[in-house]
Order: sequence, then C-alpha cells, then structure tokens
Amino acid sequence: MKINITGRNIELTDGLKAAVEERLSKLDKYFHRDTEANVTMSVEKERQKVEVTVPMKGHIIRAEQVSNDMYVSIDLVEEVIERQLKKYRSKLVTKKQTAGFFSDDFADIDGTDDEDEIKIIKTKRFGIKPMYPEDACVQMELLGHDFFVFMNAETDEVNVVYKRKGNTYGLIEPEF
Repeated sequence: MKINITGRNIELTDGLKAAVEERLSKLDKYFHRDTEANVTMSVEKERQKVEVTVPMKGHIIRAEQVSNDMYVSIDLVEEVIERQLKKYRSKLVTKKQTAGFFSDDFADIDGTDDEDEIKIIKTKRFGIKPMYPEDACVQMELLGHDFFVFMNAETDEVNVVYKRKGNTYGLIEPEF
C-alpha cells in the first residue's frame, strides 16, 4: 500500500511519518501494493487530528480520529480502518462482489461474522413532494430529524439536507 502523508498547521517530522507508516503498514495485508492511502494530519488548538482515506472503485474507506496526542490519534484511526475493512469484507463475501483492491488472502477469508453483518430491520416509504432546500431544512427542523430526503424543485432530483455542527446545514446532491 502506498501512503501519502500531508500536514496542515503541523510540521511533519520523521518520527510522525514513521509512526504513520508503521501503524498503517499493518493494513498492508488487506490491500494490493498499488492501493493508495491518503493521510492528513492537522492541529487545531489542542486537537491533534488524523484523517485516513483509501479510495477504491465505488467505495471509500475513511476514518478520522482526534485526541490531544498525535500518536494516539494515529493508533485510533488505524483501529477504526481495520474494523471497517472487516465489515466490508463480510459484505463482499455475502454479495460476491469483486474485491480488486484487496489482497486475495483477505478477500478469501470466510467473513461470516454475525455481529458485523448488516441487517435492515425497517423499511419506510413516504411521498416526496418538490420543495426548495431551504424549505426542506425547515421541514427537517419541524420533524426534529438530523436529515431530510426531498425532491429538489429546482433540479427535479432527489436530494438530502442534513444538520452540521454549529447550527449549519449541508445539502447532498447526486452526481451523474
């Protein structure tokens, strides 16, 4: 696996780079050699943040961890990525999807871990009426939800508005 490390508001020392490479090298057994992992390390006040993104065909494995020690954040983010990979593996095995980014040894492991299996226990159907994103935010607030699915009156596409930190909102639009 190729690891690309970048820093924001932090000087990337050899020690930090070595810690990232050492910790993420544990994930080598899951991926082919040419798979890239993008690591961003940043410091904001007392927060030491590490973000890891592994883009793959159709999916992105991503984790972000914050602590008051960069080395602790590195350890935590590796554990989260590994946990996500184990869940993804069981999904691959059950759906018989192609596992081109993963090593053959990892993809062939029997992933029948019942606790990691994704089970949909409820399906909800509702009518979607066209509205503007601002109206959808108001409707979301009235319902007390964190997100709201609606038909965008401007584009005639299904969109999602969601609450963000700091009383702001986000809009998710499809990309074709």
